[in-house]
This record gives sequence, structure tokens and C-alpha cells, in this order.
Amino acid sequence: QVHLVESGGGLVQAGGSLRLSCVASGHIFSDYAMGWFRQAPGKEKEPEFVAGIRWSLGTTYYADSVKGRFTISRDAAKTTMYLQMNSLKPEDTAVYYCNGVSGDHPLGSWGQGTQVTVSS
Repeated sequence: QVHLVESGGGLVQAGGSLRLSCVASGHIFSDYAMGWFRQAPGKEKEPEFVAGIRWSLGTTYYADSVKGRFTISRDAAKTTMYLQMNSLKPEDTAVYYCNGVSGDHPLGSWGQGTQVTVSS
């Protein structure tokens, strides 16, 4: 089983940038996909899909709400995944999680996440 730890969140003004990291301990199979999800404050639903990356090929896909502003990437050798977030908006405020992903559906359990707060 892969254990995931997120980091890199913080407080930033609207228009600013942050880079999140997700370190995986354990083997990520080459046909696996990983992704970022987020849960906004007061939202009781499951975290929403943000971005995904197919681990072996590095191909990426995004939710419409972040397309053109966020970039997902990975360093396969380090089993680390990143989310570069630019042009941040207050509505991006959320706890961000990484997880395995099938399409835009999460796989596995949730970690602690990392808080991103965007002030207006």
C-alpha cells in the first residue's frame, strides 16, 4: 500500500502562486494514475477532483476550474508529485489532497492534506 504525504500549502494573496508536493512511500505501478483533489471549507462532500497524471507516460488532465492555471507533474524517480498553482483565486481556498485516481474518482484513503488559503 502506498502512503501519501502532502505539503506546500499556505496563505497567499489572490493572483499569487504556490507549489504543492505529494511524496509517496511505496511503489507506484507504471499503469497507475495519481491526482490532486480539494475540499473547500464547509463542504461536506468528498473532495473534488483537480488534476490527474498518468504515472508512466506523464500525460495530464484537469478540472475545467483550474485548466490553464494549475500544472500537475511528477518526478517518478522520487515518487513525488507536484501541483503548481498560479493565478490563485479565493475560490481555490481548500484543503488539498493527493490520491490514486481512476478518471476523476479517488482511490484509497485520504491523508492529512495541506491547507491552501487565498485572500482577496
